[in-house]
Amino acid sequence: MKTKNNSRRQFLGAIALGATASTLGMLSNPIYAKSLAVMKSELNDSEKWFKKIKGTHRIVYDGSTPHAGFPIIWNWAYYLSNNGTGTTDEDMTAMTVLRHSAMGLALEDRLWKKYNLGKLFNVIDNSTGEPSLRNPYYEPKDGDFPLPGIDGIKRLQERGAMFCVCDLATKVYSNAVAQQMKLDPAKVYEDWVSGILPEIQAVPSGVWALGRAQENGCGYIFAGE
Repeated sequence: MKTKNNSRRQFLGAIALGATASTLGMLSNPIYAKSLAVMKSELNDSEKWFKKIKGTHRIVYDGSTPHAGFPIIWNWAYYLSNNGTGTTDEDMTAMTVLRHSAMGLALEDRLWKKYNLGKLFNVIDNSTGEPSLRNPYYEPKDGDFPLPGIDGIKRLQERGAMFCVCDLATKVYSNAVAQQMKLDPAKVYEDWVSGILPEIQAVPSGVWALGRAQENGCGYIFAGE
């Protein structure tokens, strides 16, 4: 008998794999030239972005799935526990790489509602019990996290935490959604890129970013499921 989590992984995997051929084909399609040119400029800044990692203590969280917000929660827990042992925010960096089906956590509320991302990524609004129509982990409301007082992405960024999002996953999932909704894949991808939240860095791929983070002194922790 299949578990709920296994079924969801297979569903998300099927979406991703189903879109892969057309997504890779778009790289050479001239209709994507404008959006890809804009994105290329952003991605060229990725290497420089990793130089912002600071402090004695450095960690990178591999957020491959939304996992009830744990790719964000563990980032906050790193700051909490280090503060408790005498380390200031200025002497550490926690980074979360949002890749695969966690890439939606990098997108603004407008896109969550427009493309029903809560349903796509199985993120439930705890206040309604329904798929979320907003990103609950950027500026969380009461009940979004399992415990009160947990910082969301915006507050963690203010403390020095770093977040990046996989461009490859952005292409794959936006293309899959475009196919399902019978929309122009190039326009949907461009829309998603325009809706990446402030200070979240787009990177060529999540696995690329995990490698760069470790090359810059970050220890690795898996934060998916």
